Amino acid sequence: MKSLRLLLCVFPLALTGCATLGSVNWSAAYPWNWFGSSTAVTEQGVGNLTAATPLDENAVSDALDGDYRVRSGMKTASGGIVRYFEALKDDKVALVVNGESGTVSRIDVLDSGIESAGGVSVGTPFSDVFDKAYGNCQKATGDDSAGVECKAKGSQHISYIFSGEWRGPEDLMPSDDTLKNWKVSKIIWRR
Repeated sequence: MKSLRLLLCVFPLALTGCATLGSVNWSAAYPWNWFGSSTAVTEQGVGNLTAATPLDENAVSDALDGDYRVRSGMKTASGGIVRYFEALKDDKVALVVNGESGTVSRIDVLDSGIESAGGVSVGTPFSDVFDKAYGNCQKATGDDSAGVECKAKGSQHISYIFSGEWRGPEDLMPSDDTLKNWKVSKIIWRR
């Protein structure tokens, strides 16, 4: 029995190798995560939703492994009608999937149970991710214009929308002292 326990402790280390210990996602090594994959935001997409996923309700549902109830909707953008999909978990919107040219081009993550590759999730404070906004962030636009959008470190496809209390002018970004108390309200993956 002792050798089995030792094997369970050593096995994840043997799989990753000693040189990569700093970048190991340790939560994936837990035995309860061995037989199922949790949805995460990566450079490729969100879970199995990628730029190659057709913008189709069945394809989106299949890519989410049936973990979410998917419904379609339509909105106006740039003077035209755009189709999108919402993935619901416990009747709350967890993901919003948008596309162009028939495939997925943007995924908005609102579910706090889905983390980025860097371990950031909805609710993570600004101060846990960034020291300062300069060089990392800009005033968000569109539906997110009340927030601040920051590019995930080392990423070309992932950004975070931070929201919080701000009593300053709408067109200016809050100071770093104000931002440190703001939290991630959305993770965005873009193609």
